[in-house]
Amino acid sequence: MINEQAANIVMKLSLTKLCRVSLATLPLLLLLACSTQAPVPIQERSVDIEQEIRQPAVVEGAGLQVRPLQNPGVRELVSQAEQAEQNGDLNQASIFLERALRIQPRDPELLQSIAEIKLQQESYEQALNYASRSYDVGPKVGELCSRNWRTISVSREFLDDYAGSEEARQRAAGCALRKPETF
Repeated sequence: MINEQAANIVMKLSLTKLCRVSLATLPLLLLLACSTQAPVPIQERSVDIEQEIRQPAVVEGAGLQVRPLQNPGVRELVSQAEQAEQNGDLNQASIFLERALRIQPRDPELLQSIAEIKLQQESYEQALNYASRSYDVGPKVGELCSRNWRTISVSREFLDDYAGSEEARQRAAGCALRKPETF
């Protein structure tokens, strides 16, 4: 910012005004214009899927769970994807899940799992799209619903949509099933 201000000052001064500036002031202005400031460190925020999405969803989703039936081949691919994710190989996990999705393209669990992988890969638009698709075809209550909205919330936050992020966070809380109050 100082560099820009000094450069603007030097540029605005006409040649005649430059001649009027004392010799002691001119080098100082030039030095300010050429100096560099150390960059401000950017705090990187990574997503801890377990802490931000999965564990809170389990708590909010306590009670009735709606899960689709899975083809045995899909279950095997999901198992391989989980192992790849645990090993830190997110690309391989994504490949396994995309293969499984070709077998069961409307499986909300698969769509959500891919959304969580995309979130970890910092592909926030894709994470948002997969989580939204999962919510559209999945249950509107329980753990999966909560994971959907939490993923949408975190994705929107990283996409600088803070109002949308807060709205999604509130929707995640609405996925919880509560026992009916007794009379």
